[in-house]
Amino acid sequence: MHTGDSAIDVNDLRRRYGPAGSQGFDAVRGISFSVARGELFALLGTNGAGKTSTLELLEGLAAPTGGTVRVLGHEPYRERAKVRPRIGVMLQEGGFPPELTALETARMWAGCTSGARPVAESLELVGLTGRRNVRVKMLSGGERRRLDLALALLGRPEVLFLDEPTTGLDAESRRETWELVRALRDQGTTVLLTTHYLEEAETLADRLAIMHAGRIATSGRVADIVAERPSRLSFTLPADVRP
Repeated sequence: MHTGDSAIDVNDLRRRYGPAGSQGFDAVRGISFSVARGELFALLGTNGAGKTSTLELLEGLAAPTGGTVRVLGHEPYRERAKVRPRIGVMLQEGGFPPELTALETARMWAGCTSGARPVAESLELVGLTGRRNVRVKMLSGGERRRLDLALALLGRPEVLFLDEPTTGLDAESRRETWELVRALRDQGTTVLLTTHYLEEAETLADRLAIMHAGRIATSGRVADIVAERPSRLSFTLPADVRP
């Protein structure tokens, strides 16, 4: 894939915490991938696989230890002013002031966002209109995740980063979030999400990469990856049961 066709380009990306040697830890160990404009790409993996560490480098929250990353043609850490107004970020935990209502939180966030969409529209997108006057500390865990998503959408982002967006949501809210994310992708938004849920990746992603111990174990179209690894069931019958 040519860089001009890509919203995100990652080449031999590395992230290390701590000093060299045994006292440090390599969270991301030389990964490469690209995400086309208008594509939904999923990073799948267990806790500690390196998904969030990778996402933070793409979001410009930290500088890579090695390798390169480009978002919309720019280095997200060194050229943050060029990248930040064009992306939306949903972290694992928003850390909002607990005494503010959902509406007040969104208004505060909109005041720091270039070209923000109407706050009421953003809350409506995630189904929080009826809870707009409820303080953040009184929202359920799932409702706080939806507020996280509403704020990530305020700036009408070209690229949307979602770090485990449906963690803590009930089944109905998860399906509604999937529908919203699909609609954003269909409108041309590039989406990169991390998730623990294979079902979520299968439902949403055009392509995915599975991370393990800081490396990409496999990547490609969802259907191809699933087809390469057919499911098998095995069991042992009790001695008194015939096959």
